[in-house]
Amino acid sequence: MRPLLVSLLMCLAVWAAAPPRPAAHARTGAAQPAVNDAQLEKAIRARLARSKISSNNFQVRVQGGVATLEGKTDVVQHKGTATRLARSAGAVQVVNKIQVSQAAREKAAANLAKGRRRAQVKRGEAVARTENRGAR
Repeated sequence: MRPLLVSLLMCLAVWAAAPPRPAAHARTGAAQPAVNDAQLEKAIRARLARSKISSNNFQVRVQGGVATLEGKTDVVQHKGTATRLARSAGAVQVVNKIQVSQAAREKAAANLAKGRRRAQVKRGEAVARTENRGAR
């Protein structure tokens, strides 16, 4: 019971320390950001610095609540992670200009193609085994 209470209190402390979010849905543009651009930019940089993608050293600019992310990465997933971190910091909109290296794109495409083939082979083998059992 006690560890549960401690973890609940920690969650509440983290929630209370988080920067406020816009009042309305971010895509509608109806709400103005609750924090000014400098505070929002600082919050986004802090979230990026605390994350596993901090080694990419992405550049962040905020104007009118719209965050612009720039930089380069060798991991495809880091681009999406940076967008999610900026939105969770309170950005009304995120313009992601992060460039993914060609090597990373090729690796992701190869992994995707390899995964599809592997899944198709496994399904085909399972069907073949089931049909062979019924034939005996």
